[in-house]
Amino acid sequence: MKISAKAEYACLALLALAQQSADAPPVRIREISDTHAIPERYLVQILLQLKGAGLVVSTRGASGGYRLARPAAKIALSEVLAVIDGPDTPQRGSAREKRPAARILGVVWDRVRAAERSVLDTTTIAELVAQTAPHEWTI
Repeated sequence: MKISAKAEYACLALLALAQQSADAPPVRIREISDTHAIPERYLVQILLQLKGAGLVVSTRGASGGYRLARPAAKIALSEVLAVIDGPDTPQRGSAREKRPAARILGVVWDRVRAAERSVLDTTTIAELVAQTAPHEWTI
């Protein structure tokens, strides 16, 4: 599985937005860019794609910026990757090959893709934010 830099940047941007509380002001592009070392012009393009897909909303003006369009728990990684890199297309080789060895390998590759898809479909932005948030331990 290959994840493009653009898709990774999109995920980082969504994580940054998800870390904000609901009553916090929108997050500015520069803040995300500086925090995650994403080129600002590139981030603008990414956020426009995410906005077009309904994953983020923007607010204009001096106090403007971006925020999530819906709860982070309702945004799966698979959706983000599909928005940025397009739909998942099968790689070469499949279970329909005529040669037995190629057919066996095709079945394995199909299973690997299915496992990847399952992880991406069930991993949400909220889960990732929870893993990045500092934990307070009470003893």
